[in-house]
Amino acid sequence: MKKALMMLLALAIVAAGGMPSDALANAKKKPVAAKKTHPRVAGKAKGPQAGKSIQRGATMDDAQRLALQSSAVLVQDQATGAILLEKNPNAVLPIASITKLMTAMVALDARPDLNELLSIGDDDVDNLKGTRSRLKVGTHLSREEMLRLALMSSENRAASALSRHYPGGREAFIAAMNQKAQALGLGDTRFEDPTGLTAANVSSPRDLAKMVDAAHRYPLIREFSTTSEGEFSIAGRAQQFRNTNTLVKSPTWEIGLSKTGYISEAGKCLVMQAWLNNKPTIIVLLDSWGKLTRIGDANRIKRWVESASLSRPAAG
Repeated sequence: MKKALMMLLALAIVAAGGMPSDALANAKKKPVAAKKTHPRVAGKAKGPQAGKSIQRGATMDDAQRLALQSSAVLVQDQATGAILLEKNPNAVLPIASITKLMTAMVALDARPDLNELLSIGDDDVDNLKGTRSRLKVGTHLSREEMLRLALMSSENRAASALSRHYPGGREAFIAAMNQKAQALGLGDTRFEDPTGLTAANVSSPRDLAKMVDAAHRYPLIREFSTTSEGEFSIAGRAQQFRNTNTLVKSPTWEIGLSKTGYISEAGKCLVMQAWLNNKPTIIVLLDSWGKLTRIGDANRIKRWVESASLSRPAAG
């Protein structure tokens, strides 16, 4: 009865020139709830990339589907600069022994005598983290051997010795590290020691991609950082040292530069220049906590890049 009265009232209003007839038709319809939209999951990305598709069709969804365990990731085409994949690319985090790439660049920039014998002194002993070393105080090695051990085996005392034997000493060396960071445009990067044992050495994935690209221009850094193992005479005894990145000896990888890092504040870190699909690619992985997760992440990224290439339709 009530519904019939409402309809008669509406007809009367139309007849009087009030409510338009299409409004009457709409009045008979039930209201439709607004369709809910779900924003793209964008992790913790900051800046203009946040919530948007990443170049070449990669998105934060891709990073999540890959189940990457590193908290900050960047994969970049070294030749074009195109970002293939990223996850928290602007996060500023401790970088641990990734620091040694800058240490090596600064040491080589001074154009030193690589055959000069350097000594391990008391000042090279790690009193911050208490890490051990087979390079005992009093050990003498050439600057080239110190550089090789710092890059291949992440030897902290070797890196420390390189800075201590720099013109002006360690203080001048650290100043040169920060000056070079500024010259390379690394706005998120700071150094307070040459080893990375301090959590005060920080950077972001975007900065580290630039740093890897710069370090890759040094032939000795490419060679030493990718040497799988080497024998050194320490205190009159031959000792074998190995690369901290097991991927350098993998037949499925073609790696042009490599550096690992770890302290508790930084988690497990890994940066590489590698050839994927016959293209030079930079991979940055920061803050991964599992023992093998940075290696797993690198392998997942490699498979993803290769499968993405295979899935593209052929030209023509």
